[in-house]
Amino acid sequence: MNSTTQRTAIVTGAARGIGAATAIRLAKDGHAVAVLDLDEASCAGTVSAITSSGGRAIAVGVDVSQPDQVEAAVARVAAELGAPTILVNNAGIIRDNLIFKMTIEDWDAVLNVHLRGSFLMTKAVQAYMTAEKYGRIVNLSSTSALGNRGQVNYSAAKAGMQGFTKTLAIELGRFGVTANAVAPGFIATDMTRSTAERMKISFEDFLAGAAAQIPVGRVGQPEDIAATISFLTSEEAGFVSGQVIYVAGGPED
Repeated sequence: MNSTTQRTAIVTGAARGIGAATAIRLAKDGHAVAVLDLDEASCAGTVSAITSSGGRAIAVGVDVSQPDQVEAAVARVAAELGAPTILVNNAGIIRDNLIFKMTIEDWDAVLNVHLRGSFLMTKAVQAYMTAEKYGRIVNLSSTSALGNRGQVNYSAAKAGMQGFTKTLAIELGRFGVTANAVAPGFIATDMTRSTAERMKISFEDFLAGAAAQIPVGRVGQPEDIAATISFLTSEEAGFVSGQVIYVAGGPED
């Protein structure tokens, strides 16, 4: 266990992929975990994985882009698990297309979930963190923040997450709250599988092609990201704040 004190953690977009792996890892670290996703029922698998191993977890359905839903979700977590002092803003969607084909709706949808959602969640949770004089915020960025063809909306959102993170670190540091971002490279998830389907190639070929471009010779797994988040949310990471950590199997420009 990385932390000497059991705390309450919130992980958004935790029904599957990186979010699920992170929720499970934080529970293993000894924390009570609120598993948030758009559909509460879809969180059952993650919650079961935690509770079957002796951990505490609840599922909460929430659209992170809606202020009323966010306020209600965070209040419920505080009531059922205790004041949340760990927040992982992982919820995200993709609506990939070249800019001349991209619709305003696809632009707004991606920015609303990633940036507006992280803003609303952080604004709600920081009230508990500042009251407790302790907090750990981890925001999910991406190597796409550096630019990626067909992802002008996603790239803008993930770059925005980095500026958001650095400003949170400046504003909240005096309250004992750290804020960092993790920028994954290629991770094998349902999201990357959907990209392969859109490109009309098999997922296996997609993974092999990606691995060939990565210095360590393999693609990432959700657990690779969860391990980094585990450190950043630990008490030992109290002097690490405002950082963007690329977890991509090699250096990023």
